[in-house]
Amino acid sequence: MIASLRGPVLDVALDHLIIECAGVGYRVLATPSTLAGVSRGAETTLLTTMIVREDSMTLYGFTGSDARDLFTLLQTVTGVGPRLAMATLAVLEPDALRRALADSDVKALCTVPGVGKRVAERLVVELRDKVSRPSGEVVAGAPVGTSLSVADQVVEALVGLGFPAPAAERAVASVVAGDPDADSATVLRAGLALLGKGAR
Repeated sequence: MIASLRGPVLDVALDHLIIECAGVGYRVLATPSTLAGVSRGAETTLLTTMIVREDSMTLYGFTGSDARDLFTLLQTVTGVGPRLAMATLAVLEPDALRRALADSDVKALCTVPGVGKRVAERLVVELRDKVSRPSGEVVAGAPVGTSLSVADQVVEALVGLGFPAPAAERAVASVVAGDPDADSATVLRAGLALLGKGAR
């Protein structure tokens, strides 16, 4: 696995750069902000993630570990692959993405090409508990450390997915009663399973 690259930049394009390391030119996909920080002929260092598919091996490059970690985390959500994860980071810088997830800002997430309301809701529910708000920020009007409960988050997401609020509340209450310590992603999956069985 290639975790980082350092060397002179041979070329910079709209969505990638080519960096030479030990005589080999590596094509690395990157966000516009990353590409804006490099110039042809100058030496640069990139942290990378290598995605291996049956028919391809693709390198994605980042200037910092925060962006790379978020790139990996985004792909844990069903329906989000490396291209959509990269598009998300192209539109929302790491701090803005963390803020959008922490605030359940579906509208901000929907500004990413390819992310509709359902995918945005899924991102919020599955990742909100896994990211921290940018350092130094607190929720306006709320004491530090307060947030919606897991049950409230999941009910909100289920309603956003089109389920009636009473049915969503019953399904979530049933799941939480059986597993009070479950995280939001687990409650969402179990709630969807109940609703799919006709728990409406």
